[in-house]
Amino acid sequence: MAKTPFNASTVSLFIPCLVDQVYPEIGLTMANVLRRLGVKLKYDAAQTCCGQPAFNAGYCNEALTVAEHFLEVFREAECVVAPSGSCVAMVRNFYPHLFAGHAKQEEAEAIGKRVFEFSEFLVKHLGVQDVNATFARKAGFHNSCHSFRELRLQEEPLALLRHVRGLELIVPPGEPVCCGFGGLFSIKFEAISSTMTRSRLETFEQLGVDTVISNDPGCVMQMRQEAKARRSKLEVLHLAEVLTRSPDGSSGPLP
Repeated sequence: MAKTPFNASTVSLFIPCLVDQVYPEIGLTMANVLRRLGVKLKYDAAQTCCGQPAFNAGYCNEALTVAEHFLEVFREAECVVAPSGSCVAMVRNFYPHLFAGHAKQEEAEAIGKRVFEFSEFLVKHLGVQDVNATFARKAGFHNSCHSFRELRLQEEPLALLRHVRGLELIVPPGEPVCCGFGGLFSIKFEAISSTMTRSRLETFEQLGVDTVISNDPGCVMQMRQEAKARRSKLEVLHLAEVLTRSPDGSSGPLP
């Protein structure tokens, strides 16, 4: 994978809603990895949502209001990094549609070129694959739908995991299969969603792994809830939580 030149002196963190409200440790471990690599970080507490939930539900006016705030918060950001492929895909792929014909259309299209998913940023822009992490487990990797199908990221997270010391990485054959989350889909079609998640977890259990690693907070939440409901012994972690692990098994100093 060729490295894309990176000239920004500071990286702005975008912390998605699920991370901010449910799994702050994902944001903290992502920041920890970036700082260990010498990246100067900035966090603007005025940030909120990217607008994806409202947009996916068909409330475009409400989504536009939230997205305009996103533009305002990150207008001066040289580079934005998030631990969620779905949020990055919203900004990069769907802001141009949301802002079509709007006075801020050009700005919305431009910001998508400065927003990156965590593994994408590390591998393609920093040129880093080995972050000096240790995680002695047999783990399977689940790539999110947005990451794989909308951002076209496949080798980036795998390259990082293959350099984790002690990790026996298992990748299910074939293209990534949905975990059943799909945002509001998991609420509107709970029975279908739960069945999809159960099937995904069973695939990993049959592969004999003890941990499932994903690169999207939505997938992490969905699979953790289903694993708990069916009393599965699988531990579900975000990619950043694994990459921050030190040889003693700890996450190291959190920012």
